[in-house]
Amino acid sequence: MTRRFLAAAAAAFALSAAPAFAHLDPAEHGSMMAGITHPLSGLDHVLVMVAVGLWAAQMGGRAILAVPTAFVVTMALGFALALSGLHLPFVEPAILASIVALGLLVAMAVRMPVAAGAGVVGIFALFHGYAHGGELGAATALPFGLGFAISTAALHAAGIGLGLMIGRMGNASLVSRFLGAATAVTGAALFVAG
Repeated sequence: MTRRFLAAAAAAFALSAAPAFAHLDPAEHGSMMAGITHPLSGLDHVLVMVAVGLWAAQMGGRAILAVPTAFVVTMALGFALALSGLHLPFVEPAILASIVALGLLVAMAVRMPVAAGAGVVGIFALFHGYAHGGELGAATALPFGLGFAISTAALHAAGIGLGLMIGRMGNASLVSRFLGAATAVTGAALFVAG
Protein backbone atom coordinates (compact mmCIF):
# COMPACT_ATOMS: atom_id res chain seq x y z
CA MET A 1 0.00 0.00 0.00
CA THR A 2 2.82 2.41 0.85
CA ARG A 3 4.47 1.80 -2.52
CA ARG A 4 1.22 2.53 -4.36
CA PHE A 5 0.75 5.72 -2.36
CA LEU A 6 4.33 6.82 -3.05
CA ALA A 7 3.86 6.20 -6.77
CA ALA A 8 0.54 8.08 -6.79
CA ALA A 9 2.00 10.98 -4.77
CA ALA A 10 5.00 11.21 -7.09
CA ALA A 11 2.76 11.20 -10.16
CA ALA A 12 0.42 13.82 -8.70
CA PHE A 13 3.34 16.00 -7.66
CA ALA A 14 4.95 15.76 -11.10
CA LEU A 15 1.71 16.51 -12.93
CA SER A 16 0.84 19.45 -10.70
CA ALA A 17 4.29 20.93 -11.17
CA ALA A 18 4.14 21.12 -14.95
CA PRO A 19 1.34 23.36 -16.16
CA ALA A 20 0.92 23.32 -19.92
CA PHE A 21 0.40 27.02 -20.60
CA ALA A 22 2.66 29.99 -21.26
CA HIS A 23 2.57 33.42 -19.67
CA LEU A 24 -0.72 35.25 -20.33
CA ASP A 25 -0.68 38.45 -22.34
CA PRO A 26 -1.60 41.31 -19.95
CA ALA A 27 -3.22 43.26 -22.79
CA GLU A 28 -5.58 40.38 -23.48
CA HIS A 29 -6.15 38.94 -19.99
CA GLY A 30 -5.31 41.82 -17.65
CA SER A 31 -2.26 42.40 -15.50
CA MET A 32 -3.63 40.62 -12.43
CA MET A 33 -4.40 37.40 -14.35
CA ALA A 34 -0.95 37.60 -15.96
CA GLY A 35 0.50 37.85 -12.45
CA ILE A 36 -1.61 34.99 -11.09
CA THR A 37 -0.59 32.62 -13.87
CA HIS A 38 3.05 33.72 -13.99
CA PRO A 39 4.39 31.52 -11.12
CA LEU A 40 2.25 28.60 -12.32
CA SER A 41 3.93 28.52 -15.73
CA GLY A 42 7.44 27.85 -14.47
CA LEU A 43 8.45 24.50 -13.00
CA ASP A 44 11.14 26.21 -10.93
CA HIS A 45 8.65 28.50 -9.21
CA VAL A 46 6.05 25.78 -8.61
CA LEU A 47 8.58 23.41 -7.05
CA VAL A 48 9.93 26.06 -4.68
CA MET A 49 6.52 27.38 -3.61
CA VAL A 50 5.19 23.91 -2.83
CA ALA A 51 8.44 22.95 -1.08
CA VAL A 52 8.17 26.02 1.17
CA GLY A 53 4.70 24.88 2.21
CA LEU A 54 5.83 21.28 2.77
CA TRP A 55 8.77 22.42 4.88
CA ALA A 56 6.57 24.76 6.93
CA ALA A 57 4.17 21.87 7.57
CA GLN A 58 7.05 19.62 8.62
CA MET A 59 8.27 22.23 11.12
CA GLY A 60 4.72 22.81 12.38
CA GLY A 61 3.55 25.38 14.93
CA ARG A 62 4.21 29.03 14.10
CA ALA A 63 6.31 28.03 11.08
CA ILE A 64 3.16 27.05 9.17
CA LEU A 65 2.23 30.72 8.85
CA ALA A 66 5.54 32.52 9.39
CA VAL A 67 7.71 30.74 6.82
CA PRO A 68 5.36 31.15 3.80
CA THR A 69 4.53 34.72 4.87
CA ALA A 70 8.25 35.56 4.96
CA PHE A 71 8.56 34.19 1.43
CA VAL A 72 5.68 36.28 0.04
CA VAL A 73 6.78 39.49 1.79
CA THR A 74 10.42 39.16 0.76
CA MET A 75 9.39 38.19 -2.75
CA ALA A 76 7.48 41.49 -2.95
CA LEU A 77 10.66 43.29 -1.86
CA GLY A 78 12.60 41.56 -4.65
CA PHE A 79 9.91 42.62 -7.11
CA ALA A 80 10.24 46.23 -5.93
CA LEU A 81 14.03 46.06 -6.30
CA ALA A 82 13.66 44.92 -9.90
CA LEU A 83 11.20 47.72 -10.64
CA SER A 84 13.58 50.27 -9.12
CA GLY A 85 16.26 49.24 -11.60
CA LEU A 86 18.66 47.92 -8.99
CA HIS A 87 20.84 45.13 -10.36
CA LEU A 88 20.76 41.85 -8.43
CA PRO A 89 23.39 39.37 -9.62
CA PHE A 90 23.05 35.61 -9.96
CA VAL A 91 19.23 35.62 -10.13
CA GLU A 92 18.75 32.47 -12.21
CA PRO A 93 21.43 30.42 -10.42
CA ALA A 94 19.93 31.46 -7.06
CA ILE A 95 16.46 30.39 -8.19
CA LEU A 96 17.76 27.01 -9.32
CA ALA A 97 19.75 26.65 -6.09
CA SER A 98 16.55 27.38 -4.16
CA ILE A 99 14.88 24.31 -5.66
CA VAL A 100 17.73 22.06 -4.60
CA ALA A 101 18.13 23.66 -1.16
CA LEU A 102 14.44 23.65 -0.26
CA GLY A 103 14.05 20.12 -1.59
CA LEU A 104 16.93 19.02 0.63
CA LEU A 105 15.45 20.82 3.66
CA VAL A 106 12.24 18.82 3.15
CA ALA A 107 14.08 15.57 2.34
CA MET A 108 16.18 15.84 5.49
CA ALA A 109 13.22 17.15 7.57
CA VAL A 110 15.42 19.97 8.86
CA ARG A 111 14.04 21.73 11.91
CA MET A 112 15.26 25.14 12.91
CA PRO A 113 13.93 28.15 14.79
CA VAL A 114 11.05 29.81 12.98
CA ALA A 115 12.98 33.06 12.45
CA ALA A 116 15.87 31.17 10.88
CA GLY A 117 13.52 29.22 8.60
CA ALA A 118 11.85 32.48 7.57
CA GLY A 119 15.28 33.94 6.86
CA VAL A 120 16.31 31.00 4.70
CA VAL A 121 13.20 31.17 2.52
CA GLY A 122 13.42 34.98 2.50
CA ILE A 123 16.84 34.90 0.86
CA PHE A 124 15.53 32.73 -1.96
CA ALA A 125 12.29 34.71 -2.21
CA LEU A 126 14.24 37.89 -2.93
CA PHE A 127 15.57 36.32 -6.13
CA HIS A 128 12.18 34.90 -7.14
CA GLY A 129 10.55 38.32 -6.70
CA TYR A 130 13.33 40.02 -8.63
CA ALA A 131 12.81 37.56 -11.50
CA HIS A 132 9.07 38.35 -11.53
CA GLY A 133 9.88 42.06 -11.70
CA GLY A 134 12.25 41.47 -14.60
CA GLU A 135 9.46 39.64 -16.48
CA LEU A 136 6.82 42.33 -15.97
CA GLY A 137 6.67 43.19 -19.67
CA ALA A 138 3.58 45.20 -20.59
CA ALA A 139 1.76 44.38 -17.35
CA THR A 140 0.88 47.06 -14.80
CA ALA A 141 3.12 46.57 -11.76
CA LEU A 142 0.64 46.63 -8.85
CA PRO A 143 -1.99 44.23 -10.26
CA PHE A 144 0.72 41.94 -11.62
CA GLY A 145 2.50 41.92 -8.26
CA LEU A 146 -0.72 41.25 -6.37
CA GLY A 147 -1.53 38.45 -8.80
CA PHE A 148 1.74 36.60 -8.39
CA ALA A 149 1.63 37.11 -4.61
CA ILE A 150 -1.83 35.51 -4.50
CA SER A 151 -0.67 32.63 -6.70
CA THR A 152 2.45 32.12 -4.61
CA ALA A 153 0.42 32.05 -1.39
CA ALA A 154 -1.93 29.50 -2.97
CA LEU A 155 1.01 27.26 -3.92
CA HIS A 156 2.36 27.57 -0.37
CA ALA A 157 -1.09 26.61 0.93
CA ALA A 158 -1.12 23.58 -1.37
CA GLY A 159 2.26 22.53 0.01
CA ILE A 160 1.08 23.03 3.59
CA GLY A 161 -2.11 21.07 2.88
CA LEU A 162 -0.13 18.27 1.29
CA GLY A 163 2.31 18.23 4.21
CA LEU A 164 -0.47 18.14 6.80
CA MET A 165 -2.31 15.42 4.90
CA ILE A 166 0.86 13.35 4.66
CA GLY A 167 1.46 13.94 8.37
CA ARG A 168 -1.77 12.09 9.21
CA MET A 169 -0.72 8.97 7.35
CA GLY A 170 1.56 6.12 8.30
CA ASN A 171 5.13 6.54 7.02
CA ALA A 172 4.57 10.29 6.78
CA SER A 173 8.24 11.08 7.16
CA LEU A 174 9.13 8.75 4.31
CA VAL A 175 6.60 10.31 1.93
CA SER A 176 7.64 13.89 2.74
CA ARG A 177 11.29 13.02 2.43
CA PHE A 178 10.66 11.35 -0.92
CA LEU A 179 8.90 14.48 -2.23
CA GLY A 180 11.74 16.66 -0.96
CA ALA A 181 14.34 14.44 -2.60
CA ALA A 182 12.38 14.45 -5.87
CA THR A 183 12.29 18.26 -5.73
CA ALA A 184 16.03 18.48 -5.10
CA VAL A 185 16.82 16.06 -7.92
CA THR A 186 14.56 17.97 -10.31
CA GLY A 187 16.26 21.22 -9.27
CA ALA A 188 19.69 19.71 -9.90
CA ALA A 189 18.52 18.51 -13.34
CA LEU A 190 17.22 22.00 -14.18
CA PHE A 191 20.54 23.47 -13.00
CA VAL A 192 22.52 21.14 -15.26
CA ALA A 193 20.16 21.70 -18.21
CA GLY A 194 20.21 25.50 -17.72
